[in-house]
Amino acid sequence: MSIPETQHEIHLASRPSGVPTKDNFEVAEAPVPTPGDGEILVRNDWISVDPYMRGRMRDADSYVPPFQLGEPMEGGCVGEVVVSNRPGFSEGDLVVGNLGWREYWTSDGEGVQPIDPSIAEPRHFLGILGLTGMTAWVGLTRIGELRDGETVFVSAASGAVGSAVCQIAKVRNCRVIGSAGSAEKIAWLKEEAGVDEAFNYHDTDDVSATLGELCPDGIDLYFDNVGGDHLAGAIDHLNDFGRIVCCGMISGYNDEKPKPGPANLFKLIGKRIRMQGFIVRDHQDAQEEFLQEMGRWIEDGRITWKETITEGLENAPRAFLDLFEGDKMGKALVKV
Repeated sequence: MSIPETQHEIHLASRPSGVPTKDNFEVAEAPVPTPGDGEILVRNDWISVDPYMRGRMRDADSYVPPFQLGEPMEGGCVGEVVVSNRPGFSEGDLVVGNLGWREYWTSDGEGVQPIDPSIAEPRHFLGILGLTGMTAWVGLTRIGELRDGETVFVSAASGAVGSAVCQIAKVRNCRVIGSAGSAEKIAWLKEEAGVDEAFNYHDTDDVSATLGELCPDGIDLYFDNVGGDHLAGAIDHLNDFGRIVCCGMISGYNDEKPKPGPANLFKLIGKRIRMQGFIVRDHQDAQEEFLQEMGRWIEDGRITWKETITEGLENAPRAFLDLFEGDKMGKALVKV
């Protein structure tokens, strides 16, 4: 295989104020790195774009370092090993890494995982069989301690994580209510994902009242991807000893000044509600169990998913911006 001398990368050109725009990104040309002793060179085929990346565009402390101006961004990726100077990796191997938003990268193998394309399409290891699916599984089983037959509310239910959460809960014989932002998404949730009830949050001025109608016996577990009025509404209707799994709060990702928290947080005390955030990378010990269960459910036809695929690395910024405009369903991927 002929390896070019230069490659394209997507850099963070400036830090956004409020909602990001295309001007916050730039397509840059850079040398293709040369792998040293004990290293591999990977050519990316697929990259993942995810809402959490908005937080890394701020120059602020978090659980992951911020993106640096003038440097390539990072994210989940699947690629092919084109040069290997490291035992355990061979040319032609497909691997998952975290150096997306570029065409080529080198690694000493740390954090790089080989994948078996005979199990599933390589891109699925960025979605339902990757950190996306594992986020849903860990959040429900480990953090939420889901029990069979419970009532579960999922916000952003048609998203990559939310749709997996809905279906895992249905596998566990739960009653599932989801929210989403379009009639098309609501139809998919009901007809394909099998949720019991779903509502378009654009069609209601009172999420709490809507939840009261759809959950007359209350909510046992709320999987939060949105925050804001969804979190407040869920607290209103959570049963005693209910749980809130805090996965994301996309409603506030673009706020320059954080909005005040829900005014009804005091209800957590009287209802003895447990509310916990989590980072899926803290649970790598669960990966084998997750893959076994998810693989079995997929094989049995109990899990389905949607993908929004964008062609071309240069269009990765557009794919990212669409996450905040409601223009995608399921997992957002870029085919490099």
